[in-house]
Amino acid sequence: MYRLYSWEHSYFSGKARAYLRFKEHHDALGPGFEDILATPELLQGLLVPKSGSGAVPQLEAPDGSWVQDSSEIIDFCEAAHPTAPVVPSAETAPRQCLAAYLIELLADEWMVVPGFWERWYFSENGRSLSHRGFNEQQWGAVLAAGAPADVRRNAAAGFFEAAFGISDTRVNPKGVYAGLVHLGVDERTEAAWQASQHRILGLLETHFGTHDYVFGGSPSLADFGLLAPLYAHLYRDAVAGFALRTHFPVVCEWVERTNGEGALNARMYGQKLYSLDDRGELVARPATSDGGEWLKDDRIPKTLEPLLRVFFDEMWPVLTDAARVLTDYIASDAHPPGGELPGKTFIATPGFENAQTGEGALTHAFEIGGVTGRRMVVPYQLWMLQRVERALADCTASISGRAAIEGFLAGFDGGAELLDLASLLAGCRIRKQGARLYSEEA
Repeated sequence: MYRLYSWEHSYFSGKARAYLRFKEHHDALGPGFEDILATPELLQGLLVPKSGSGAVPQLEAPDGSWVQDSSEIIDFCEAAHPTAPVVPSAETAPRQCLAAYLIELLADEWMVVPGFWERWYFSENGRSLSHRGFNEQQWGAVLAAGAPADVRRNAAAGFFEAAFGISDTRVNPKGVYAGLVHLGVDERTEAAWQASQHRILGLLETHFGTHDYVFGGSPSLADFGLLAPLYAHLYRDAVAGFALRTHFPVVCEWVERTNGEGALNARMYGQKLYSLDDRGELVARPATSDGGEWLKDDRIPKTLEPLLRVFFDEMWPVLTDAARVLTDYIASDAHPPGGELPGKTFIATPGFENAQTGEGALTHAFEIGGVTGRRMVVPYQLWMLQRVERALADCTASISGRAAIEGFLAGFDGGAELLDLASLLAGCRIRKQGARLYSEEA
């Protein structure tokens, strides 16, 4: 079997796990998979020696190969098991295909900021609404797996203090709190980040009121991408979860549906709804909207367009500026040809702190909700843009595909700029090896 090493409270583990459940449901994952709690013993004794990384999720394939990173896990499994695909065809549904990758990028690398803020803001000292106790419970379940409840809680409390300085976060941010600052969250910008999150949730509440998934009646890469922020940090965490259930109940229903577990009321993929015919016999129909399938004729629902507009309004300007900054850095004497670059999103990478903090060479000004701030450049986000670039090339390979994509992107401010993505990325090509990133030599 495949083995997924993960945590329930992990942002990206939820994305990979739900995807694997979907494939397994359709008998499209070969031998299936086992979800394994990645305890510290397994992290240090197995994952790090095998993959070079202690980050989760990681997938161990039946052939003994290891895949680290939720996007690569999906790419790997889609290539090996093409039945029940989660990415619309670039040839026959180019608009849906490109939209899936853009929404995955938005969810992975933009929504992660307010998602992390929600978890750790309500774990700070002195909050009238606090879910630190719940966070101690869920982190302790990993750090001291199998131990009595008080031992688990104490293990997490000690870790939070040692790694995050949780009792002194506003004065001396460490760990995830420092990471939020590096990503552009401070007392000036945090309300704008939360407003961005509320904007997205409101748009999703409307969309999922009509369509059970992003493109209709079956999940796609876009759904699994969105599940990353919405499941672990907003649905499960206590304060954020209460707010989500109170203000965005349709989004909560979609979370249950996409997570693929305990979702009878939520009308999950593959589920049937039953009526009675005139003889009192059961008559089945697909439980999900749109006949249980993606919308025909490469149609992008009108209710989805505002979400894509968030990508172009908020994230795209940040990505384009980050690409220019990274291009200058790679070309400078500070970076050897083909050398290592900072890693994934959460905090300035050890060894690159001077470049990724303050006014460093890998920082840049940005704006969110009319408020300006400064944040680190995250090369991983440009690696994700390279995935979009490959999809875009496939989507525009034919004359009809090119026309469809040009018409689609024309509907968004800045959308046409995406067609020149190859030029934007020309000077900051990135090679990913496991969890580590390197510039590509010219």
